[in-house]
Amino acid sequence: MRVVIGEDDVLLREGIGRLLDDAGFDVVALAGDADDFLRKAVAHKVDVAIVDVRMPPGWTDDGLRAAVELRRRRPETAVLVLSQYYEPRFALDLIGERAEGVGYLLKERVGDLDAFLEAVHRVAGGGSVLDPEVVGRMLGRRSPDSPLALLTAREREVLAAMAEGKSNQGVAKTLCVTEAAVEKHVTRIFNKLGLSPTAAEHRRVHAVLTFLRSIT
Repeated sequence: MRVVIGEDDVLLREGIGRLLDDAGFDVVALAGDADDFLRKAVAHKVDVAIVDVRMPPGWTDDGLRAAVELRRRRPETAVLVLSQYYEPRFALDLIGERAEGVGYLLKERVGDLDAFLEAVHRVAGGGSVLDPEVVGRMLGRRSPDSPLALLTAREREVLAAMAEGKSNQGVAKTLCVTEAAVEKHVTRIFNKLGLSPTAAEHRRVHAVLTFLRSIT
């Protein structure tokens, strides 16, 4: 699986590259600014692109804008954006109308190797991953007349865990319930949100998209 990494900090950039190399990914390019990141991601036709929100040349949200442009040019490329800010708007701008193959994590999560690699694998497989801190803030901004109002408190907890990219097993571990209970909650969530029977991963992604659209 071919990967490009965009990060202005050379030590972090190379460190992430080594982590992914050791995990079996093919890191084909590293970039220190947003323009170079976008150019290399397109030229190498990568499967996964990992990029920091804050990048040269503007040092604001250049990396995020490059990621959005990459998704426009190459919808088949999975994108994982890293940020040091707890900013839900960045996640919404990145995801837009399509939650497949996209993730938004705080940079500190890179230190949790298992969780970071799981996030890379999930977006590469067409899933979505949102940082738990961002999900928590989004839940706090939920509109009372949103589709999420149809869900019970436990179902919202399950959906939030799904938005973080957790599998049913991961949700069960987080909420200290059985996988069978999680499966029942997930089925009810799909039904209440009007998600027709399709591939399970596809419905999970669209449930997350409904979650995102339902914040104020």
